[in-house]
Amino acid sequence: MAMQDGSYERLRAAGCADEVAYVQACLRLFFAPGVDPAAQADMPAPTVSAAHVADIARLNKVGVFMLKALARAPAGAAPPGLPGWLDGYRRRTMSMNAACIGDSVAIDRVLRDRRVDFVFLKGPLQQHRLYGEHFMKPSGDVDILVSPARFAEARAALRTIGYEVAGKSRSVWWVRFLGEQHMVREDGARASTVDLHHRLQQPGSPSPRDIDGFLRRKREVEVAGAVMPIISAADTLLLSSISVAKAFFNREPCAGYVCDVRASASRLSEAEQQMVLDHAAEQGLADTLLLGLRAADVLLGASGTLLSDRAARILARIGNADLFHMVIAPWLASLRWPQRRHVLWELCGHEPVRYLAEAGWAASADLSRRIFERPAAVAPAPGGTIKIAGGTATHASER
Repeated sequence: MAMQDGSYERLRAAGCADEVAYVQACLRLFFAPGVDPAAQADMPAPTVSAAHVADIARLNKVGVFMLKALARAPAGAAPPGLPGWLDGYRRRTMSMNAACIGDSVAIDRVLRDRRVDFVFLKGPLQQHRLYGEHFMKPSGDVDILVSPARFAEARAALRTIGYEVAGKSRSVWWVRFLGEQHMVREDGARASTVDLHHRLQQPGSPSPRDIDGFLRRKREVEVAGAVMPIISAADTLLLSSISVAKAFFNREPCAGYVCDVRASASRLSEAEQQMVLDHAAEQGLADTLLLGLRAADVLLGASGTLLSDRAARILARIGNADLFHMVIAPWLASLRWPQRRHVLWELCGHEPVRYLAEAGWAASADLSRRIFERPAAVAPAPGGTIKIAGGTATHASER
C-alpha cells in the first residue's frame, strides 16, 4: 500500500467538498469534448482553494486532464495560481515520461536480444494509445510483464544493462505473492526503475487466470524509431480495472485509473463490448471489470452503453455518492468502507470455491509479509513525493 503524505491530513481536515466537485467537473469536461464551454460563460470565478485542488489532482494523477479541460473552459474558470501549477505539473510529467520512454527502448533492446517474451504495461506507451500522447500521467518507472517461467531470465537480462533488485523486493512476499520485483539502475543524476512482473494483481483481489494470455495478445507500437510490445485493447481495459480494484482495497485515490477505464471503454463498439465482457469472464475478472466501469460512471457520468448497464449491479450496497468519494477522496473520515472480505466475495462473483482460494492466498500472503517484511520508516520529501527507508513509493509515479 502506498504511504500517505501530509496531503491526506490536510485534505481530511479541510473537507474540500467544493474542491473535489471542481476536479470532477474538469474531468467530465475533458471527456465531453462536444459540450460547448460558452454555455458556461456565466459561471462565476471559483472560490475553491487552488492548493487543495492541486493536492487532489496530484494524488489522483489527473493534473494534465484538468489543464486540458480548463483550456476549453470560460475565462476565469480556474482559481488564481492553479493554471500555473498545472502547467508545471505538465512539464514535470513530460520530463519524467520522456526519460521513461528512453528507458523502455533500452529494456526492449536487451530483452529482445535475449529472446525473452515480454510486454509493456501502463506508462507512456499505453497513454499514447488511449489519449494520443505520451504525457497524460506521470510515470516514474517502467512496468513490464513476463511469463513466470521466464522471470529469472528477464531479471538476469536487465542486470546486464545495470539494473539491480532493490531493497525489500528481494523478499519471498514480493517475488512469490506480489509477483514482481523493483529493479533500479543509478544513472548519474537520476535513477531508472523497472517493475518486473509475473503476476498482475495483489493478494486480496482476484487475479487473472491466464497471465501468458496477456503476452499472446500483445500488439506492437512504434516509439522513437523502435517497435515495442504493449498489451491489447481489451487487456488495457482489464488492467485499468485491476488497478482500480487494487486502489479500492488499499483505499488510495484512483481517478487517473478510472479515466483510463473510460478512455478504453469509449473506443469499443457494442460488439466489442460484449467480447470484452466474455474475455473478462474467461480471465475470472468479470466483476473486477464491472467495478472499474461503475467507478467510471459515478466519476464521469454514465455512458449509457452495454458496459454501463452491466456495471450498475456491482457493489450495489455502496451508494454512488460514497463510491465516488472512495475513488477520488478516500481520505474522508466520513466514509464507511466495506470490509475487504465482502468486496472480495463480490469480485469473485459470489463463487464459494474461488472466494476460498483467493482468501486463502491473501491469508498466506499476509503471513509471509509479517514474517519477511518489517515496517518502513517514512520521511517526507519535498515536491509531494514519499521516501521510505528500505523501499520506495511515490505519489508522483504511475502505479
